[in-house]
Amino acid sequence: MDPVVPTSAGRVRGSCRDGVARFLGLPFAAPPEGPLRFRPPEPPAAWDGIRDGLAFGAAPPQLAPAPGAPAMWRPDDGLDCLTANVWTPDPGAAGLPVMVWIYGGLWKHGAASMPHYDAAVLAGSGVVVVTFNYRVGFEGFGHLPGVPDNRGLRDQVAALEWVRDNIGAFGGDSGNVTVFGQSAGAASAVLLMTAPTARGLFRRVIAQSVPAGVRSRAEAGTVTATIARAAAVAATRDGLSGLSPEALLAVQDAPLRGRDDGFTAFGPVIDGDLVAGQPWAALEAGAGSGIDLICGFTHEEFRGQGAAPPAGVDLGPVAEAVGLGGEAAAAYRRAHPGLTDSDLFTTMLSDALIRMPTTRVARAHAGAGGRTWLYDFTWQGPTLGAAHGIDVPFTFGNATSRFAARFLGSPPPADFADLSGRLRTAWTSFASAGDPGWPRFTLDRQTTRLWNLPPSDAAYPLEASRQIWERAASA
Repeated sequence: MDPVVPTSAGRVRGSCRDGVARFLGLPFAAPPEGPLRFRPPEPPAAWDGIRDGLAFGAAPPQLAPAPGAPAMWRPDDGLDCLTANVWTPDPGAAGLPVMVWIYGGLWKHGAASMPHYDAAVLAGSGVVVVTFNYRVGFEGFGHLPGVPDNRGLRDQVAALEWVRDNIGAFGGDSGNVTVFGQSAGAASAVLLMTAPTARGLFRRVIAQSVPAGVRSRAEAGTVTATIARAAAVAATRDGLSGLSPEALLAVQDAPLRGRDDGFTAFGPVIDGDLVAGQPWAALEAGAGSGIDLICGFTHEEFRGQGAAPPAGVDLGPVAEAVGLGGEAAAAYRRAHPGLTDSDLFTTMLSDALIRMPTTRVARAHAGAGGRTWLYDFTWQGPTLGAAHGIDVPFTFGNATSRFAARFLGSPPPADFADLSGRLRTAWTSFASAGDPGWPRFTLDRQTTRLWNLPPSDAAYPLEASRQIWERAASA
C-alpha cells in the first residue's frame, strides 16, 4: 500500500520503490504569481482529503542551460514552482537524520526535478533527503525598488521552515538537519549559515564548490535597468510584472553582452538582512560558528565552465581581469614551474571562481572556532578531468543521467561506485553525528581530504595560490 503521511497543509500520498518511499511535488509555499509575483514566499493553501505526491512540481521559470539541453520549464508550466520532494527509507521511523539539498545553476538555472538529483540511492543510506525548488533568474534575484531582495534565498528559508514543521511525519529529526548544495547551492547554504532569519533551522552544512558573486544594490539596480530597457518597460515592479515569465526570460541576459560580463547577471544582493556581504566576512565575525561545516572544491573547477584557453594565452590580462594585477602571472609561473600558460590559465580561473572563495569560507569559519572540514575532489573523470560539477553524481550515487555522462562518459568508469559509496558514507556520517571521517581543518593544522581512490588526507594543497591572492588583497 502506498504510504500516506500528514503535513501542515494536508495529507499526502507517496510511492515506494526499492525500499525507499518518495513524496514528490509537495507545496511549501503558494504559487508566486499574480499579486505574489516578485514577493517573498507565502504559506501554501491547505487541501482536503489526500493529495497525490507522485510527480514533481513545475520547475521555476528559466531558459535551457545550454544549446541542445532539455528545457526544464515551458510557458505552460506557469509559476506554481515552490514545491519540495522527500525521500525516506522509513516514513514510520523517528529521529532519522535529514539532508536538504540546494541545487546550483548560476542563480538562473536549476530544478529539483533534474534526474541527477534523484535522492533514492542517498536516502537508502539511512537518511531522509529533501530537495526543493527556489526561484532563479530575475524572478528570484532581480532587484526592484520597494520589493525585498533575494526572493530565491527567501524561498530556501521557507522550504527549511517547512522541513522543520513537517519532516517528523516522514521519519526525520527536525533537530538534526544538514543543508547541502553545490555551486550556487553551496553559496546559498553558507549565506544561510550567517542569516538571522535561518537561525535554528539546521545544524550542519556541506558546501560543494562555493563561488563568490554577491552584488551590491547599485550593481543589481544596473542589471534591472538594462533588462527593463531591453524590454521597453519601466524598471519597477509594476513595469516588469507586466511581462510574462517567458518575455522576461527573453531579455534577462541583456546585461551579458560584453566579453567580460561573466556567466550570469544574477546573484544574492547585499540587503542588510539575509546577505550582509561576502559570506566569509560574516563567518570571520563569528556568525554561524555553532554550525558544523564541510566545504571543498573540485581540483579543476574551471574545466567545463568556459571555453578552453586559447593557444598562446597571455596570463597578464587574465590576472588583471580576476583582480590580481598583472604581476601575479609571474607569481603563478614561479609557483607552478611545470605548468604551461594554458594550464596556468585553468589554475588561475579555478582559483578565482571557486577554490579561493571556498578556502576563505573554510578559514573564516575555522578561525572563528567553527568545526570545519575541507576537501579537494581530485578524481579525474574521462572527459573533463576534475571539473566543476563532477562531484554531484558521486554525491547522489547517480552515474547514468545526462548530467553525469558529461563528466563520466557512458558507461561510467568502473571505480565510480567505490568512490561514490565512500563519499556518501562521509556525507551521511556527518549528517548523522557530525563526523565525516577525516581530521578537522584548523588554521594551525590545515588537513584536507583528497577525494580519490584511495581517499587520503594531506596538508592544504593550494597554499601557493592562497598566498598570491592574499598579497593581492593586501596590496
